Amino acid sequence: MNTLVYFCRKEISMLNLNEQKIAIIGLGYVGLPLAIEFSKKCLTVGFDINKSRVNELNNSNDSTLEVDDKSLKSALDNGLTLTDNIELISPSNVYILTVPTPIDANKEPDLQPLKKASEMLGAILEKGDVVIYESTTYPGCTEEFCVPILESSSHLKYNKDFFCGYSPERINPGDKKNTLTKIVKVTSGSNAKTALFVDELYKSIIEAGTYPATSMAVAEASKAIENAQRDVNISFVNELSLIFDRLDLDTREVLDAASTKWNFLNYTPGLVGGHCIGVDPYYLSHKAQAVGYIPQVILSGRKINDSMGVHVANTYVKLLVSKSILVKKSKTLILGITFKQDCPDIRNTKVIDVVNELKEFGVDVDVFDPNADHSEVKKVLGINLLDNINNLEKYDGIILAVAHKEFSSLNLKSTSNQVIYDLKGIYPKQNVDKRL
Repeated sequence: MNTLVYFCRKEISMLNLNEQKIAIIGLGYVGLPLAIEFSKKCLTVGFDINKSRVNELNNSNDSTLEVDDKSLKSALDNGLTLTDNIELISPSNVYILTVPTPIDANKEPDLQPLKKASEMLGAILEKGDVVIYESTTYPGCTEEFCVPILESSSHLKYNKDFFCGYSPERINPGDKKNTLTKIVKVTSGSNAKTALFVDELYKSIIEAGTYPATSMAVAEASKAIENAQRDVNISFVNELSLIFDRLDLDTREVLDAASTKWNFLNYTPGLVGGHCIGVDPYYLSHKAQAVGYIPQVILSGRKINDSMGVHVANTYVKLLVSKSILVKKSKTLILGITFKQDCPDIRNTKVIDVVNELKEFGVDVDVFDPNADHSEVKKVLGINLLDNINNLEKYDGIILAVAHKEFSSLNLKSTSNQVIYDLKGIYPKQNVDKRL
């Protein structure tokens, strides 16, 4: 019999897992897979403030492509409730928040989504409830920022009337191999008993197992450094690319040679966007500066990665000039607008930096992406995506920006009057003018 430690006021009793009532707040890349998996074990309701998103999901369609329609329909048929009505989640005893944590125009943490979600939840919070945060943030944010909001909105006392946990999300959008249940889950709680409860809860759905952190701050920090580490590593090879560009060396050839050593970390250069890697390091640096330390490596890495879009555009313009192609009014096709390959996610995509910089040069830019949602790209980025790319010969140049599998079969080959710039290294070197 599956059992979990369950809190009721100050006492602890044992209940069957299927007696838990779980509410998932936020039904994006993170929340939806959680809702589906928990619905297999116990009564689960998913909540999102976006009514159109809820309607889409209730029609068994996930536009993020994170969950296949068959799995979604099966979950709905077997009791999963998805709603934008806050009243429908109030009977729950466990609340898991998966709202986004972006940065603002000044690259400072934007905690408004977290604030609003916590205020909303506090209004329905009852004694004995457990609130688990999954949103990526800085160490200490749950107790320093979220808990006071919950207390104020609920008029309940933290670690007396209600309890908190933190378990950082580790979803990799578009990855069909390393899915939610196959990634070790870091867990934590506001006290020892809550930590046990949170760990056992996630252990019930995570095949790969769990890792109980010693505190919520440790769990928060672990997620922040995961992405900061990757960001710094990519910034290193991006800087190498800047150097080798001046030395007229192909960066990928250099990396291929270096990677023959057993302990070489084989990262590749590229545009670093998305809702995690391009954002989370700023949360870590924010907290570091709050305690009097100015990060050197983290911020320098961010500076390099944030500059790559401009570098790509400038390099491409030089390639046009080298073939005596008039830059102003030249036609360019960019392949891909999402922040990574084989997924529709355009959040914090750095391809837009390339587009905007080329437009500053007077270049006429078209964009094609078979995975991105046309209406969302238009709304968020102001770009009208092409429906097809039947006539590649009309372009003065083509930039391969995202390595969607659909692009690997394109028979691209540079000519005397057309530039091919491959940012992802998916085409043979001899077929392109340059690789990043």
